[in-house]
Amino acid sequence: MKTSKLALVMAVGLLTSGCSEANQVTVYEPGVYKGTKDDLLAKADSADYNEQMRQRFERGQTDRQTAVDSGN
Repeated sequence: MKTSKLALVMAVGLLTSGCSEANQVTVYEPGVYKGTKDDLLAKADSADYNEQMRQRFERGQTDRQTAVDSGN
């Protein structure tokens, strides 16, 4: 009988051991990016890239303004 109880306790222990989750707390410093390198940040310093983004923004705004003006 002791062996059965011991086997039962061990089985329950083994089956429930996978049910826990390790703490995964990450503490960040405000204003400091510590992630992987972002290739778009290097592009953002380019005047040509900024001009392309400005033109793209203007096209989007023009389309919206046209829709507002036409009553859609």
